[in-house]
Amino acid sequence: MSTVKQKGTFKRDALLENEKDIQALWEKERAFEADVSSTPEESFIVTFPYPYSNGHLHIGHGFSLTKAMFRAQYERNMGKNVLFPFAFHCTGMPIQAAANKLKMEIAQFGCPPQFPEDAIKSDDSTSANKSNNNNKSTSAPPAKKGRGGKTKLVQKTGTGLVRQWKILSKMVEPELIPEFQDPLYWLKYFPPIGVEHLHAFGAGVDWRRAFITTEVNPYYDAFIRWQFNTLHKEGKVLSGKRNAVYSLLDGQVCADHDRSEGEGVGPQEYVLIKLKVLISEDDARHEKMNALVQKHKVYLVPATLRPETMYGQTNCYVLPTGEYGAYYVDALDEVFVMSSRAAKGLSCQLYKPDVYYSKEFGKMECLATFTGMELLGLPLSAPNATYEKVYTLPLLTISMSKGTGVVTSVPSDAPDDYISLENLKSKPDFAAKYGITKEMIEPFEVVPIIEIPGYGDKSAVYMCEKLKISSFNDKAKLAQAKDETYLKGFNFGIMQVGKYAGEKVCDAKPKIKKEMIDAGQACLYFEPESKVMSRTGDECVVAATYQWYLAYGEEGWQKKVMDHVTNPDTFNAYDSSALAKYEYVLGWLKEWACTRQFGLGTHLPWDREWVIESLSDSTIYMAYYTISHLIQGQGNLSGDQEKSPGKINPDHLTDDVFNYIFKNADMPETPIDKEVLQQMQKSFRYWYPMNLRVSAKDLIPNHLTMALYNHAAIWPDEPNLWPKGYYTNGHVLVDAEKMSKSKGNFLMLHETIQKFSADATRLACADAGDSMDDANFSRETADAAILTLNNEKEWIVETLADETLRTENDEANLTDQVFENEINRLIHLTGEAFQKMLFREGLQRGWYEMIRARNEYRSSCEDSGIKMHKGKIMTWINAVVILICPICPHWSEGIWRIMNKPGLAVKAAWPTPSAPEDKLLTRKASFIRDSIKQFRAQASKAKKGCNTATVLITDSYPQWKKDTLVWMQALFKDNDANFPNTFMADLKQWATSSFSDKKMMKFVMQFASWMKREVSDVGEMAMDVNMPYNQKDILVASQRYIEAQLKLPNGVDIVNLEEEHGLKIPDKIVQNVTPGRPYLWMH
Repeated sequence: MSTVKQKGTFKRDALLENEKDIQALWEKERAFEADVSSTPEESFIVTFPYPYSNGHLHIGHGFSLTKAMFRAQYERNMGKNVLFPFAFHCTGMPIQAAANKLKMEIAQFGCPPQFPEDAIKSDDSTSANKSNNNNKSTSAPPAKKGRGGKTKLVQKTGTGLVRQWKILSKMVEPELIPEFQDPLYWLKYFPPIGVEHLHAFGAGVDWRRAFITTEVNPYYDAFIRWQFNTLHKEGKVLSGKRNAVYSLLDGQVCADHDRSEGEGVGPQEYVLIKLKVLISEDDARHEKMNALVQKHKVYLVPATLRPETMYGQTNCYVLPTGEYGAYYVDALDEVFVMSSRAAKGLSCQLYKPDVYYSKEFGKMECLATFTGMELLGLPLSAPNATYEKVYTLPLLTISMSKGTGVVTSVPSDAPDDYISLENLKSKPDFAAKYGITKEMIEPFEVVPIIEIPGYGDKSAVYMCEKLKISSFNDKAKLAQAKDETYLKGFNFGIMQVGKYAGEKVCDAKPKIKKEMIDAGQACLYFEPESKVMSRTGDECVVAATYQWYLAYGEEGWQKKVMDHVTNPDTFNAYDSSALAKYEYVLGWLKEWACTRQFGLGTHLPWDREWVIESLSDSTIYMAYYTISHLIQGQGNLSGDQEKSPGKINPDHLTDDVFNYIFKNADMPETPIDKEVLQQMQKSFRYWYPMNLRVSAKDLIPNHLTMALYNHAAIWPDEPNLWPKGYYTNGHVLVDAEKMSKSKGNFLMLHETIQKFSADATRLACADAGDSMDDANFSRETADAAILTLNNEKEWIVETLADETLRTENDEANLTDQVFENEINRLIHLTGEAFQKMLFREGLQRGWYEMIRARNEYRSSCEDSGIKMHKGKIMTWINAVVILICPICPHWSEGIWRIMNKPGLAVKAAWPTPSAPEDKLLTRKASFIRDSIKQFRAQASKAKKGCNTATVLITDSYPQWKKDTLVWMQALFKDNDANFPNTFMADLKQWATSSFSDKKMMKFVMQFASWMKREVSDVGEMAMDVNMPYNQKDILVASQRYIEAQLKLPNGVDIVNLEEEHGLKIPDKIVQNVTPGRPYLWMH
């Protein structure tokens, strides 16, 4: 009984079947295993950040990964000895946190867990069924849909509730889920599946070199210990108390890879301004605060980035509905009024070296709680303020999740403050609602403190008037005004008051901050730049904790890395914006906490209480790839000693051994076979430096920059071993939307391969885009690729069997020459694009344009009544098979076998053009292609009864066009055979001075713009005043093709207007004819 396949999957299944066969062939032939070679072929190593092994790979991984895969295969076809290794990262908190969460769920809800929300769903479903059954016998109208109402599930369990059990249930068999309570089980389960999925993707990896991280792998563990011992000896690993983003729940620093939200966010320094609370005359309203003030020094403490502006304070703001506490600060014997969130952060920070604000880390005693309403109207003494006493006023836009929930008001330089104060003054009812009297607002005028050129001494007032801001609800305009005044004030402002009057703000700011802190008027406070959530669900604070840290930013170290990155001879960032980001990161990246007190990883060799964190054990592992095949070998991800090809005991991998391998030190005394050691040293020196590392742009602020730092520290005297190039791409969207399970566009890699095939998926990834902007993986493109790949295979098979093609004995005509020239052009452009990591362009040139060229050639031959030339067609097939090989290698390998070619397509040489591109021939081809396109449009507009077709040409430009071309030639030569970026402005200036008629100026601008595009396509010859080819000869040679394309039963005549023709052609038709742009006259 035959199996009927699902409709519409035959072609996809054919691709999958071919891919399975080809992958088996590659494995048998060990196609991607790369070893040290004694031949002169050049080595090339490309790497990709090992993915975290807490689940399956998705299309986001696949998209970024293809950039490395494509380049690796291109370099293989270019004849280089290419190494593309891969590994799996398991270090850090994510796996440990997930295992702990699963254990908690099972302990709390049973195994399998019976979650309360599931019972709620069941109840809702039962109720709905009963309701539906009851409604069947009634004629009552359906209930109206609620507007924004929450479901019972959301109401009872909260939004976004995520269960670890349910996450795992989508990836593993239910009976295995309890095993994942052990974090080490994750390391056994997911990495081998990752290997399987990448194998199906045709990743082209040398799997002998694969491994996992953490001390579970004793070989990699020894390598990381050596790395850190080396860094320690070089003085790059130091210890002390430092501020870092910290999770109180986890009890340790929370680095990027430990976060579920806030990757790349660091500590932000604020200054807490101490506004002393005075006894209030309104005792009934402020009884609780007055009682507190009589016992303690109490301060409202707004957090500011601009302590230099405190001279202009007119009041203080709080959120009327906000919740505040009066927290006792042990180090100061003072009470700070602020949000509980800010108090928690402050309790983890240092007041001075080794003295925390609070006696108990992470906790601060709350003496009383207040609502914002209870704080309104309080009299305050503000340091440095012109006014002796200011008051607490309401501000409805305060966020309690940023700063302290208290905001000091400087209306001269803060647009928000100015608008809010003016609103209170102009809206007495609003002020009265919050118990704010005239005495609290009327006497307080804007105090000028900073002069900004062009903005005056009250920049906030100036900007609000300029942008016509009248309400604090004008959020977009206020944000614009704030950004502009703050930036201009810091960079160009001059202090007008205080001790530092006359100094620039940027110079006075640190001095004023220090003086206020020394005088006890202010203190430092830190919090994350934006919200950070740990993977355990804890909102992080900034804490000063004892830690081991890498001294990134150290002047000499930073300079070495900066010099390397900014030298185009030593480093290629492939994108100027990426290079700018590296320079920016090198400017701010400083001391980095490199250890944690628990989690998976390698223990710090000299202080085993600490575990090296995930961004610090992943900076030079690319060097480990060069020897891992000799240490661990095939199918030995976790480093089983019995499987070691070199029979190496991991205990024997001492620092002396690694120094010999990686730093050319003397041969150590060791039980390890000396030949194996020599082989490892030779392998490292053969493959290093790393030619290319491919990554998403997210890793520029951390991993990629840190890898540069670490290479410079481990090999300080051998900069020739530092990374030579980094390529970074943006995120990937799916069908122009961010990937989301709720939208149904969250694509797992293996599922995408099964749905579209590996090659169609890879082609859609190539088509998605290459820049640092977001790319778009289109499922429609992947689906279309299935059809195209199958159709092209069928055409090639049919054509190879066609014995009627013209042979080498037949002379090549113009059509043949144009086709061959186009192949030569596209071979060059495809290689150029791949070399620059422009794979979308490479796909366009090496696939779509190659197919278009073949289609035009085939069509031209058919319409001209001649057979295609076998030699030219074989040139095309041989070329296209390899041009697309980096992107669709399975398809290429399949065609290679059909053609009975020797060896493998993935090892075949990149096609060599038969000759350099003939620019003139390219221009001729473009001439006929563009002409037919124009003829088709002109024929469609022909009046009824106009069946006579005449193509009109001319070889001479009118004088104004000649003048324009001569001007363009001069500009081109003066700018080193290129047009300047100011071309359009220069053109406008020249046209204005050369032509008085505005209509003529418009024609000049249009003509020059068109000719500029022609120059970019075919070169300088496009600007020749005289036509470089005979238009009539080309059109006559293509006459049958033109007639067939345009379906002209009466044929077509070709007339040169400069020759005798005897036709009465209307002037308006003649005016449309210019050199290189013939006109189809239907009459």
